[in-house]
Amino acid sequence: MDNNEEKLPGYSNIRKPSTTNPYAPFIYALILAFGVMLGFVINSITIGKQAMGNRNYDKIEDVLNYISFKYVDTINRAQLVDKSIDKILSNLDPHSVYIPAKDLGEMNESLEGNFEGIGIEFFIVQDTITVVTAIAGGPAELTGLKAGDRIVKIEDSVVAGVKIKDTAVKSHLRGPAGTKVRVSVMRSGSPKLLAFQIARDKIPLYSIDAAYMATSDIGYIRITSFSANTHQEFVEKLHQLQDKGMKKLVIDLRGNPGGYLQAATSIADELISGEKLLVYTKGKAYDRQDYLAGKPGLFEKGDLCILIDQGSASASEILSGAIQDWDRGTIIGRTSFGKGLVQEQYDLKDGSALRLTIARYYTPSGRCIQRPYDKGADQYYNEIYDRYSRGEFVHEDSITSLDTTVYKTSKGKRVYGGGGIRPDIFVPMDTSGESEYFYAVRSFIPEFVYKYSSQHGDILGKFKTEEEFKNDYVVSDQMLSDFYKYAFAAGLKTNEAKQGKITDKVKLNLKAFLAKQTWRMDGFYYILNPTDNVVKAAIEKLK
Repeated sequence: MDNNEEKLPGYSNIRKPSTTNPYAPFIYALILAFGVMLGFVINSITIGKQAMGNRNYDKIEDVLNYISFKYVDTINRAQLVDKSIDKILSNLDPHSVYIPAKDLGEMNESLEGNFEGIGIEFFIVQDTITVVTAIAGGPAELTGLKAGDRIVKIEDSVVAGVKIKDTAVKSHLRGPAGTKVRVSVMRSGSPKLLAFQIARDKIPLYSIDAAYMATSDIGYIRITSFSANTHQEFVEKLHQLQDKGMKKLVIDLRGNPGGYLQAATSIADELISGEKLLVYTKGKAYDRQDYLAGKPGLFEKGDLCILIDQGSASASEILSGAIQDWDRGTIIGRTSFGKGLVQEQYDLKDGSALRLTIARYYTPSGRCIQRPYDKGADQYYNEIYDRYSRGEFVHEDSITSLDTTVYKTSKGKRVYGGGGIRPDIFVPMDTSGESEYFYAVRSFIPEFVYKYSSQHGDILGKFKTEEEFKNDYVVSDQMLSDFYKYAFAAGLKTNEAKQGKITDKVKLNLKAFLAKQTWRMDGFYYILNPTDNVVKAAIEKLK
């Protein structure tokens, strides 16, 4: 055996390195260095896996599992998840919201501009579903349902005299287009129930309440929301009014909570000439996006007034902000809501959805009119009542600017951000004590008028136009007396001192709701608006 070899128990022969090999130290150093490097690599991989595991660790899911399996009482896990999501979003902003699957369809209706059902407007009168109107061209009208029909049965279920609620009526009558529903109705003059089988269909939800000629050359359009169909509706109404001789226009956005940004910019494009900036948006994950006027509009030159109030928000403020910043028209009323955040909807796998704020929007002058929300949602929404308490709805000099930065319109007029669009012409709210009592009285008017008109069908048939009705019809003292008898029986508390002071207002509203029976909302506002101080200010400005 070679002197440099030896036997080790349990191993094959291993050659013992020669102590005289000159490369031995170098070889040992390489082996040591490789071992150290390998250790570092293995350790890095292990740490990486641990880090990845931590990133994937779902603490909320872990907590929910403990609650589901270990908690003392049985819990509704889905309900708990929904509440957890709501709590998370409450720490962001007031407009980032979670929408459960059961509510999503109804919440999307106003944005999509339609719903699926049979197409009726109804009141529940004396515990009976009563048809006020069958929507023109809708399934109910085409099948034969008429105003005044009282729905007694839906399918085989009796729905009269069972204290049914509006939500239950909708759930019975709405459904996927093409499906059918049987309704049995009582009709005046018919001795027995009439049965109808109605095929549900898509029913349009109109976002323009009224459009009529306020004077021989001034048109009036009231927009209640900004849906997928609003621009198309607006164009149709503009054409109709222009055919009647419209040269000047009032757009009423009071109480309009907003909707699609694109609907607002499309309407602004009809009013503002040239390739002007209408609004821009930007957020942490979204680069600045500009929305420009780009096509010849239908009404770029005529005099224009926009009406706003504390209920005008979001897309309403985008439209009024663009008009104000380009000095295209006059903004009249009271300071708008102050919502300058943009939401995007993300549909979730279980049919629910997340509406998440992804950007802020800015008017052409660079204003962001979003109010602060750092003190929580309750304080954010209560700020409207704080404005009222400070007198901002009544006295223009009580209005405070949350953002004191001065911005300039195209003609150099000073404007401010951080709290809504301030009007060019301020019109105070009526805050008298009689006004509060009047609104209590007014709540009984719609149902009374419906019953009254169904019993006096000859009243409206005498008049061919809204103008003829406005000029010639007078609400009698007997009708007023009948109304108060009805209202007192229905729960209105009498107040003779205030009653006499609001007689003219009550009569005017009775007349307006009567006009609505025949001419819909056009007739309603045609009667009511001439006494509306904000509308009167706009007409005066345009004249």
